[in-house]
Amino acid sequence: MFKAVLLALATLLSSAVAAMAHPHVWVVVKSQVLFNAAGKVAAIRHEWTFDDMYSAFVTAGLGKDGKDPTPEELAPIAQTNVESLKEFGYFTVSKIGGKPAVWGEPKDYSLRFNPGDQSVTLIFTLPFETPAPSRTFAFQIYDPSYFVAFAFDKGTSVELSGAPAGCSLNVIKPRSLDADETKALNESFFSGLSPGSDFGIKLADRAIVACP
Repeated sequence: MFKAVLLALATLLSSAVAAMAHPHVWVVVKSQVLFNAAGKVAAIRHEWTFDDMYSAFVTAGLGKDGKDPTPEELAPIAQTNVESLKEFGYFTVSKIGGKPAVWGEPKDYSLRFNPGDQSVTLIFTLPFETPAPSRTFAFQIYDPSYFVAFAFDKGTSVELSGAPAGCSLNVIKPRSLDADETKALNESFFSGLSPGSDFGIKLADRAIVACP
């Protein structure tokens, strides 16, 4: 059963490249922008909390005698998630000084089970291949196919860690869809077709860091 869950999870993530209708997985995001000792942007620390159905799917068969899944049981699933996400650029799109960022290998990853709502949270640090000056830095988290819908948490969604003095952070919400876009999204639900390859970015929050 455990191996079947891992295989199904990898298949689910891989299917995001196909043209699929509207979101099938919902993720609430908290992110932390990490600066190094030299004051350069070094990494983004993500916490992605998945919806109840997806969480139930990945934890099926885990836990013994009615107990919650243990960190040891969840560790292989965290690894599978992170390894599968590489193909999609970790759904994290960033620009530093107007140029696309290049990611290194993720580290410090884990999967946390949240007893209160039975959800799971994927936690990982995504380093830049080369730390960059922090004067202008922006990032978004989205799936172009809109198979997975990402949204920043309504509370403190993005934080700065180790930032030089004077740095500011602004999270910009996406504009509302117009009538034609809303119609296309609604129709995709029934047709099984993608509403368009740009819906992911249209509905993505944007975090902007500005430093002196």
